[in-house]
Amino acid sequence: MFVAPDPGRARLRNSTRAVIGIALAVAMSELCGLSLVASITGGLAALLALFTVLDPTVRAQRVSTALLPVAGFPVLALATTLHGVPLARDAAFLAVVFAGVHARRFGPRGHALGVFGFMMFFVTQFLHARPAQLPELYAAVGLALLSAAAVRFVLWPIERRTPPAPAPPGLPGTGLARPTTRQAFQATAACAFALGIGQALSEDRWYWAVGTAWWIFVNTASRGETLVRGFRRVLGTVVGIAAGLLVAVPLHGAPVPTAALVAVCVFGIFYTAAPSYSWMMFFVTVMAGLLYGLLGVLHPGLLILRFEETAIGALGAALAVVLVLPVTTHAANDAWIQRALHCVRASTAASLERLAGDPDADPAPHAAELELLLGRVRMALAPLVHPLSPLRARKARARQVLALLDDCAREVRGLVAVAADPQASHDARLAAACWRVEAAVETLTGPRGDCGPAAPSAPRPHAAEPALAHLHGLEHALVALHVPLRTHPRAPLVISA
Repeated sequence: MFVAPDPGRARLRNSTRAVIGIALAVAMSELCGLSLVASITGGLAALLALFTVLDPTVRAQRVSTALLPVAGFPVLALATTLHGVPLARDAAFLAVVFAGVHARRFGPRGHALGVFGFMMFFVTQFLHARPAQLPELYAAVGLALLSAAAVRFVLWPIERRTPPAPAPPGLPGTGLARPTTRQAFQATAACAFALGIGQALSEDRWYWAVGTAWWIFVNTASRGETLVRGFRRVLGTVVGIAAGLLVAVPLHGAPVPTAALVAVCVFGIFYTAAPSYSWMMFFVTVMAGLLYGLLGVLHPGLLILRFEETAIGALGAALAVVLVLPVTTHAANDAWIQRALHCVRASTAASLERLAGDPDADPAPHAAELELLLGRVRMALAPLVHPLSPLRARKARARQVLALLDDCAREVRGLVAVAADPQASHDARLAAACWRVEAAVETLTGPRGDCGPAAPSAPRPHAAEPALAHLHGLEHALVALHVPLRTHPRAPLVISA
């Protein structure tokens, strides 16, 4: 429950680097004599720069980091200027929400700029910043981005040796069917609901409801994913509030222990973000309590209000994905699974060409893409395999699909490794085995009424030739996928012999 695999200690290194970068950003603000409000703004800016800039190349990451002020500075000016004009402020906040989500259509850079713009509006509400503070806020954000860039690209350039894996391209669509356009309307509707109900609950702390609704829509594609993410956010917040009552409240904002605990929380946010959204939200909630302590406004009632606002935001997100341009979990699952299966076929075909002597054939990129697609499949299937899911038959089928797709990925990795060996021979039986794999993929990805070629009902014996053995294992996994994928979504699980 508490330890997730960390190949190459990538998460450990990124988390440690984040603590150093954010600490440097805050230290620079303090050394320049900026206010506590400006220092906190700078720390958040550094956190966002290190957390959200995920371009596939170091050069692109540098450009995205340099462009963050282009998105953040105008929003800071707008938010501080409208702070005392509630109606105009609320309308502007919703416009920032829509633009920030819609910007995701431009890939990782659009996503980073959209998040940064939204959070600059959010932080002015969190800190009650005024127009007179704008120059020092600009200075703090500028120093923070320089500090984060120096740590990331000069002092500890992790990505130079280990480039980040590119995210799989989003699902296609046009107009309102485009995922980013649909999510922009959904997120804006959710944030409007959260804003209205949140202000009725608290005129000063309503922004937590809006922030909750916004972040629930990050990295989700279906209503099931969004609902599960909302549940995990509420769960992490509840546990974080309990920890805040035990830790943050007794400190009364003491600077040294608070700073040390904030550093621990920053590390926890980065280290747990990938494997557990609930744990990440736990650390976010504890850190927010500690920052409130530094500002001298922390008390138990404020943490309870934090939970209530979070629940409102989660409810708004749930209503939006159900009522506004909904996409079913099944539709998203099917799309990602089919893309993974097509990638299996591409990997197999490229491996066969390489074994046949074609030096230009390279199956490795297809295998890497398959790993990313499987990660997206796991995220799409998360609502079905969630412990609280009442759909027991669909949960069992989803787990079976995940296990068999993992088998496919393992066989593909083995096949690619064999194909990379210059001493590997080309067996005449490989072409027939590859054809059977392609036929099995066609059967799984074709129309439901098309049964496709007949498939063997039992696994073939492992061959002495390694490539042939991997192809036989791949073929068997694909054949076994026919049962869970071709069964009606609401039908009970059929156990194959």
